[in-house]
Amino acid sequence: MSPEKQLEKLVNDENPEQYGQGRSPMQDAYREFRRNIIAVAGVIFIIGILLTATFAPFLSPYGFAQQNTLNNRAKPFTGYDITEEYAEENCHWYNTPLEWGCTTFIAGSDALGRDLWSRMVYGTRVSLAVAFVASGVSVIIGLTYGTIAGFAGGRVDNIMMRVVDFLYAVPTLPIIIMMTVYFKALARRGVTTGFMGTLIYLNKSTGGLLFVFVAIGALNWLGMARQARGQVLSYKEKEFVEAARAIGAKDGHIITKHLIPNIIGPLLILESMAIPGYIYTEAVLSLISLGVDPPTPSWGAMINEGYSTLRSNPHLVMFPGVALTLTTLAFNFMGDGLRDAFDARLRGRKL
Repeated sequence: MSPEKQLEKLVNDENPEQYGQGRSPMQDAYREFRRNIIAVAGVIFIIGILLTATFAPFLSPYGFAQQNTLNNRAKPFTGYDITEEYAEENCHWYNTPLEWGCTTFIAGSDALGRDLWSRMVYGTRVSLAVAFVASGVSVIIGLTYGTIAGFAGGRVDNIMMRVVDFLYAVPTLPIIIMMTVYFKALARRGVTTGFMGTLIYLNKSTGGLLFVFVAIGALNWLGMARQARGQVLSYKEKEFVEAARAIGAKDGHIITKHLIPNIIGPLLILESMAIPGYIYTEAVLSLISLGVDPPTPSWGAMINEGYSTLRSNPHLVMFPGVALTLTTLAFNFMGDGLRDAFDARLRGRKL
């Protein structure tokens, strides 16, 4: 290609509107996000974690609750003796190219002889479930509450936001811990009837995840509500909303067809940056034995089980700790990349 053609191509790429090839805002955002190598790496890691959670039975040699008490607290990559019948009955990798994993602890074993690698793989399901369910609850409640407050305005807005201000003054983590303790106390009492009985049954069916979802989602929608209200206050006086009112559009139509589609993008980006906090909250609850119910694996619960023998068996804490750290960093990188890509003021800077 001649120098003139190369220069023309470069100018065309940087200023496509001069050549009748203007890009949409989404194309601009995608182009900017793609240039952020760290954010792209975060997305790739998250996709890998999603695939790991989906195909956990194929990526782990044993079930997360399978015990071998003769080999408790085994070091990483140490072997153990099992019978052919035991491997055939319990090992997912039996008669496959990965059959060597049936007799080797890839990441070691815990105090009960359970394969640490298998528990880590299954633990991805807990962390991702908390991340996406908690963020979903936050978006649904916060978006609905904030949109109604901002659109109604006046006294309704004032009352609704004072409720949010009051809840903001409540320390989140202690309230989450108190709620979790209360739910678990009801479960120990054997409540089986009424609404709480149904919740306890569903909680047992999910390995203790339901109460974690309820506790984490109880107060984490407050920031989303504030942001949604601010966005609605900004957009509801715009010309396209006034035009919709002029042709007789109902309030519900204006909210669902005009306001929410315009404000949902920034709110989803904001929520993506809050996901690491949800994952760490679940890890903290599991660390103090208020998370998922045993033997359901959670990275926080695994750290709680292994920290007492940290000096002699550091692998019990190191492997789940590294997994937890990398996952939260990946979500942080993705959130930062999305924010930079969709913020027009940040476009064009060196990433």
